[in-house]
Amino acid sequence: MSLPSAMWSRADMATALRARDVAALFGLAQQHSGITQARLGVATGLGQGRVNEIANGRRRITSIEVLERVAEGLSMPDHARLALGLAPARPGITVPQPRNGVTAAWASQASAATEIRNAAWKAAAVDLLAVRALGLIALNDSLLREPLAAAREVPVTVRVLLLDPESETAARRAEEIGESPASFSAGISMAIARIRELADLDHLDVAAAVYTQLPVWRIIRTDGTVYLSVFDHAAEGHQSEVHRLTGGLLHAGFTRQFEDAWACARRVL
Repeated sequence: MSLPSAMWSRADMATALRARDVAALFGLAQQHSGITQARLGVATGLGQGRVNEIANGRRRITSIEVLERVAEGLSMPDHARLALGLAPARPGITVPQPRNGVTAAWASQASAATEIRNAAWKAAAVDLLAVRALGLIALNDSLLREPLAAAREVPVTVRVLLLDPESETAARRAEEIGESPASFSAGISMAIARIRELADLDHLDVAAAVYTQLPVWRIIRTDGTVYLSVFDHAAEGHQSEVHRLTGGLLHAGFTRQFEDAWACARRVL
């Protein structure tokens, strides 16, 4: 569905996008394009009932995946997606000749999600270097939760490295992304608890540890393939570009970095 292009340049729309106020976004779309809640529900895949709840303030959208559905359903231009905190809507870029092992790149985790999830379904070993991993493994709808939790005949070894919730670095990272240190650290602790639940599954060999260094690189490794993204001062890992590494200098370097971080980390599971 395409809305009037001028609508995305309005000051009130920019304010709604920066606040991730989907109720205001829907209201402006209805006001300036005449679109109905029913059509919004179909375009975004949310259904008219849920759109009505959002529009009337009874439900607030915070999930990145749902925000992606809203952005895609409304054919949101890239400058609007960026204001909403999403990556530009450009497809994955396949690199024809590997450069230091980089064989593909995507604008964000959402763009790379299908490949990463499919790789996890088949992997015998999965390693994660993250901060909280809420969107990776700790929540029921996380990227890797279902592929790893689903019963399978071949055992899977999983290692998860998270930022130490009791470290000064956790407080620093919370400040960088505009969260309180208490809620930020609570998110890491909840992730550790949810990862412990996976340890009860017969087909999984799960271990978790925490590190104290400032998070820079986010690593998802499925068997021999590394999916690399970055944490910066304002964005979380799932919002940055994802690069697939399948060999070469970068692959060797980031594999070594994970192993060294694991060796120096404090085990919590």
